[in-house]
Amino acid sequence: MNNKIIRLEETHPLTWRIRDDKKTVWMEEYCNKNGYVAFKKAISHKTPKEIINLVKESGLKGRGGAGFLTGLKWSLMPDKLINKKEYRYLLCNADEMEPGTYKDRFLIEQMPHQLIEGILLSAFAVQANRGYIFLRGEYIKGEYILNKAIREANNFGYIGSNILNSGFHFDLFLHTGAGRYICGEETALINSLEGRRANPRFKPPFPATFGLWGKPTCVNNVETLSNIPSIILNGTDWYKRLSQSSDTGTKLMGFSGKVNNPGLWELPFGITAREILEDYALGMKSGLSLKAWQPGGAGTDFLTPEHLDLSMNFDTLLKAGSRLGTALSMAIDNQTNMVSLVYNIEKFFARESCGLCTPCREGLPWIVKILHSLKNKKGQNNDIRDLENLCISLGPGKTFCAHAPGAIEPLQSAMKYFRSEFENGINIETKDLNENIIGI
Repeated sequence: MNNKIIRLEETHPLTWRIRDDKKTVWMEEYCNKNGYVAFKKAISHKTPKEIINLVKESGLKGRGGAGFLTGLKWSLMPDKLINKKEYRYLLCNADEMEPGTYKDRFLIEQMPHQLIEGILLSAFAVQANRGYIFLRGEYIKGEYILNKAIREANNFGYIGSNILNSGFHFDLFLHTGAGRYICGEETALINSLEGRRANPRFKPPFPATFGLWGKPTCVNNVETLSNIPSIILNGTDWYKRLSQSSDTGTKLMGFSGKVNNPGLWELPFGITAREILEDYALGMKSGLSLKAWQPGGAGTDFLTPEHLDLSMNFDTLLKAGSRLGTALSMAIDNQTNMVSLVYNIEKFFARESCGLCTPCREGLPWIVKILHSLKNKKGQNNDIRDLENLCISLGPGKTFCAHAPGAIEPLQSAMKYFRSEFENGINIETKDLNENIIGI
């Protein structure tokens, strides 16, 4: 048993402590499995700047979807506190609302103290003295688990004033959201925490200098923060060796859809999508074949079976015309109509628009209306052209935030690879009428 634990610890930093019965790992068990050792080591023997440099050197990228370098993000925070009474914030983005994504929930429910230790280490590095976990409101079980884990950490002296006689002060609070997808955008999350409407903010100023209540603020994802303890404990060279690609470390990846074994697994960057689908998800269900797949959530472009041998990392998938996103892939079987599928996806994104900018507020419902017609075989001849124009109008740089550009990714890729299914939605009578008019 001990040999197994050591082996998994060396290759699976995020999941090696997981219990076989899948019950939550609470404080005592977590401490028996090297829990909070990295935190004690850091606040006793390292400076905040040294920790930032370690995370920079590790190459850790944000696991929320954007893939921005974590250490670089931390370094954007001001170097020093103006005074000891100044608040600086570390926010954990646990508002996991991306359809098809459930990795953060897994870490929260199984390993809450790994997340809390990651938050403490990150807060020490950016010299934050107050933190919030912004949790998706529907995660009722996660709310109970995190509240209990925070109490345990308080009782052990890891949260509060003068932690372990180090002079480091940090308070941590749990905040549950009201169920809005847009809160995944960090400035919308900040507005929501302040009690405001969850709209994205103008940038600059950036949260690192003017964030929560106008104070320096750093926002990181659950999976990102959960990586920090292992990096501090085992070093950057070890962390880099875990990967099979230029992206360092491991990643929670998986497949949902009509596969034989849907789920998620901690895997090295560089593994192929085919390996995950066939070796871990055990392939498509009997009688079905793979028609398309989304690499990392509903807001990523569809790819085809020809793309399955691509390496699962940020750059490779970007070059292929999609994004790694959350790396929780969705398999689409050959019996699924792409127009109906995209219609459901766009309905979600249209509903979740904050309504701040006109292209997103008006464009997404327009897309839904057209797709509804095509789905019911009542489309007009110009519908596909209109959808293509809307994809341009809602693309990167055309809207206030990345909500609309993400929303049109599945649409534009579905039209690219499965255009005939959209053409089949055009009303036959309308098509014949237009052809007769042209003939006249």
